Amino acid sequence: MEKPDHLAVHAVERCRACAGSLEEVAPKRFIKRQVFDLPVELKLEVTEHQAEEKVCPECGAENVAEFPSSVTQPTQYGPRIGAQMVYFNQYHFIPMERTAEIMQDLYGQPVSNGTIPAVNARMAEQVKSVHAEIRDYLIKTEEPVHFDETGMKISGKLHWLHSASTTMATVCQIHPKRGTQAMDAMGILPKRTGWSVHDFWKPYLKYEQARHSLCNAHLIRELIFLLEQHQQGWAGELLDLLLEIKQAVEVAQQEQRSVLPIDQIASFEVRYEHWVAQGEQANPPNTRQAGQRGKVKQSTATNLLDRLKNHREKILAFMYDFKVPFDNNLAERDIRMAKVHQKVSGGFRSESGAEAFGYIRSYISTVRKNGQRVLDALFNALSGSPFRPAFLAAIPAE
Repeated sequence: MEKPDHLAVHAVERCRACAGSLEEVAPKRFIKRQVFDLPVELKLEVTEHQAEEKVCPECGAENVAEFPSSVTQPTQYGPRIGAQMVYFNQYHFIPMERTAEIMQDLYGQPVSNGTIPAVNARMAEQVKSVHAEIRDYLIKTEEPVHFDETGMKISGKLHWLHSASTTMATVCQIHPKRGTQAMDAMGILPKRTGWSVHDFWKPYLKYEQARHSLCNAHLIRELIFLLEQHQQGWAGELLDLLLEIKQAVEVAQQEQRSVLPIDQIASFEVRYEHWVAQGEQANPPNTRQAGQRGKVKQSTATNLLDRLKNHREKILAFMYDFKVPFDNNLAERDIRMAKVHQKVSGGFRSESGAEAFGYIRSYISTVRKNGQRVLDALFNALSGSPFRPAFLAAIPAE
């Protein structure tokens, strides 16, 4: 730093060679080393707000000054310490009791059991409007939107955290259901018409107005399983083909091309159909036996082949349109932190806490994707000015 906060000068008093006094000799130069550290004592600053009360000498009316809108209680925590509580608890998944212990150890300030949930609720309330704007953006954006879901426990009962995201925005929402009820409640996929990337789970495909792209990372794992565990040679050939197409798309993008040649696409399609047909020959479907009731159970290979045959355009969407990604890894990264939370802190004690988590995690993920400092963004939110990505201004009106 050009201007350090403190300066400690270490003087040379005697010559090392002859022991002569150097106290009156001017220094030739200074050799500098800087130590970055915290102040000796970290403590909270207390600002007391005093509202004047005056009696009008003319009419006797009592008049009281107004407190700032952010000062609502006789005693309360300000936005900076509140942001730190949310930062530890919601961003780094430190349990509430340990977060309170950190506040005690850092600042000598005891924190009650209800304080951190209350601050989380305040934060969630402050970022709700941004959450709604991002949700609207994810409905309308031309960029592919990634969808995924994972199980979460609330008071010991299984719920589901659903996510929708792009490279710059994230929305998370927790719901008791995993399927279309939750997707309808989230309100993004039912209204979306653009590319929507997800795994092979059937409820996603019920929204026919959207353009669907299926995750090839999931498909590759299934093909590897069939190749290694069941010696299905066609699976290995189809796996190699998918990776070859992926490489061809990457080379084309590096060469600034927007599409593959028509003949190359046709060749890939023919080879794809060939290896699916080879798989069908090696795995004929099971037929119903005399007297058998219910749905006929099919093998893992047969079920996969049905998807490969019926959803070729969705599987190869990345080949037809370079905007479409090869996999759904972005969504998996976005929900991974929810699983970390569950491992570190366990489930949620209440639905309100889980709801707040969804709002705050959506906000934090979006903040990080846009290169902002999380702690600053949390402070700004509690101060009444949450971070709003610039791209939200471009959302077309209804």
